[in-house]
Order: sequence, then C-alpha cells, then structure tokens
Amino acid sequence: MSTDDVLLDFGRAERIGFDEAIFCPGKSRAQLIEILHRAQERGASLLLTRLSSAQREALPVELSQALDYEPVSRTAFFGPLRPEVGPARIAVVAAGSSDAFVTWEILRTLRSLGVPATAVQDVGVAGLWRLLDKLELIKSHPVAVVVAGMDAALPTVLGGLYGGVIVAVPTSTGYGVAEGGHTALNAILASCAPGVMTVNIDNGYGAACAAVRVLRAMDRR
Repeated sequence: MSTDDVLLDFGRAERIGFDEAIFCPGKSRAQLIEILHRAQERGASLLLTRLSSAQREALPVELSQALDYEPVSRTAFFGPLRPEVGPARIAVVAAGSSDAFVTWEILRTLRSLGVPATAVQDVGVAGLWRLLDKLELIKSHPVAVVVAGMDAALPTVLGGLYGGVIVAVPTSTGYGVAEGGHTALNAILASCAPGVMTVNIDNGYGAACAAVRVLRAMDRR
C-alpha cells in the first residue's frame, strides 16, 4: 500500500478540541511509519488505537520505543501528553474484567486528552452489591461511561440509580446469543431507564470523546 494516501488532520484539535487519532487496523508498516514521521516533524501528539503487537514490533526500533504502548487496550501514545487538568468528573464503570480491553481504551483516550477519570471496575449486576458499594463514588461524577457485554444490564440498572449523564458502551464479550455484542447493543437501545445513550460495540474511543463533549458543553453554560 502507498503512503501517498496518508493525509493527517493536524487541524482537528483547533476545530473540535480533539487531537488526531489513528485507527491502525488495515494500515501497512509503511503507512504507520509515514504517519509517525509526519507527526514527529510537527511535534504533534497522536493517539493510536487498535494497534496490534505485531504492528508495533514491525516498526523501526526508534519509533517502536517512542510509543507508550498499552497491550490490553492496544493503544499507544506518540509525542508529548497533555497534562491532566482538574478533578476527575468522569467515572468509567465496567461490568467485568473481561471488558478490560474496552475499559482501558476509554481510560487511555481520556488520558490522551488530559481529562482525569475514575475507574470503577468489576461491578456487574451478577453481584449487585458490588455496584451498590461504589454507588456514592459514581454519583460524585457528573458523567459515567458504562461498559458492559453479555446482556448489558449494567447501564439500565445504573440508569435507575444515578442521575448523571450515562454513555453506555456495549462490548463483544460473551458467546452464543450474545452475538459479538449485538445483544448488548440492542439491550441498551431498548433500555427502560430514561436518557441512557449508547455508542457502537467496543467503541471505547468514541465513548470517551462523547463524555468529553458533554463536559465541555456543561462548562460553557
């Protein structure tokens, strides 16, 4: 594949407040090298998402070592990180440890944006006491990004207990009729808890950005 079709959006941060992010599946070694070199020349920061270990290992040593790589989420930071500003106002609430790949994509996206967050993990409704134990902590945040697979009951249950903004993330965790996350997505779309929003299956990056948009809208009031 040619590098001629690589066109980075370095003006995105100025337009909408989000730095360029690179979705890595399908990109060749040459394209990734070109992207990193162009960012390096400008002193720009990048968030790379869904970067496989094989893709990282195929990069030249100097570029591979310049990446802050997190293997669970398959995300990498390249270039200087924004400083985190202010207290955590987003709670990232995850149903189970099997959802960690999405949970950490959310947390890493928020970190790349300099937005502090509080992680509340393994509070799925199969053990409701775990969620109730953390409820006051969650309530201290105006926005919650809620991650759940299988039947995705957590966003609905939390939606009946917590009055803040909920951005739900259905995950592909599960088997059989879970259908790669479609059951979770449909369950959230059909939620009887009013005002629960959802993003696409496994879309931790999109959920993090949605939560930040909400915070920025609140700050402009």
